Amino acid sequence: MKLRLLAVGKAPSWIEEGFAHYARRLPPENALELVVVPPGRGLSDEQRLLKAVRPRETMALFDERGDTVTSRELAAILAQWRQAGRDVALLIGGTTGFSEGTRSKADCVLSLSALTFPHQLARVLVAEQLYRAWAILHGHPYHRQ
Repeated sequence: MKLRLLAVGKAPSWIEEGFAHYARRLPPENALELVVVPPGRGLSDEQRLLKAVRPRETMALFDERGDTVTSRELAAILAQWRQAGRDVALLIGGTTGFSEGTRSKADCVLSLSALTFPHQLARVLVAEQLYRAWAILHGHPYHRQ
């Protein structure tokens, strides 16, 4: 199962470094790729993200109005995705989040927290939480509870 994190716009180097730090910890069979969708004219950021989703990918959104889950619950979701045998597109909403229409099309809508984070920082948080979920599933000592 391959994981692709889709986000709009370039981020500062410290965000890219933070994302890369956790992405490279994941094994090749659960590789996490960052796909930066350029902002631009014509289409909204949301439409640009949706166009980047590949056919047959599970589509998971990170949106402030999504379900709040624990790290263990995210690990269970990751296990379900892996068992389904489909690649996953993880979309981070821009400053306005996602429309109700897009949320209703998604296979999964999650919130990172009740707190609001800059959408660029969410890249690092998602990468860390995916690594943590992988660690939980494999009994790795990274996650302590």
